[in-house]
Amino acid sequence: VQLQESGGGLVQAGGSLRLSCAASGGTFSVGCMGWFRQAPGKERQFVARINLNSGRTYYADAVKGRFTIPRENAENTFYLQMNRPKPEDTAVYYCAGDRTSYSVYSRASSYDYWGQGTQVTVSS
Repeated sequence: VQLQESGGGLVQAGGSLRLSCAASGGTFSVGCMGWFRQAPGKERQFVARINLNSGRTYYADAVKGRFTIPRENAENTFYLQMNRPKPEDTAVYYCAGDRTSYSVYSRASSYDYWGQGTQVTVSS
């Protein structure tokens, strides 16, 4: 499974941005899709996850109420809708695929496939 993020860039605080993750090559083997982010000098951090079968979503407390994973995703394309971003949301954002549906969803090691990341910069 190959993952490719797009949609990153510069956004003003309080605006909105939608990240995309295009999946190819055996996506039927993926049970859940997740989003992580990594700021300079910091560890990779869980952002959100969606179970592709049930549609259930999970969010980090830092983004809850502002970011969403739309349940209505295009075929083999997944999104992260970022509303009211803050400067502290500035990071490289990665999409990730988990072959299972029962992993510890916030742990990066639970995911089997990763994209190369897209930079998001939020200006104040």
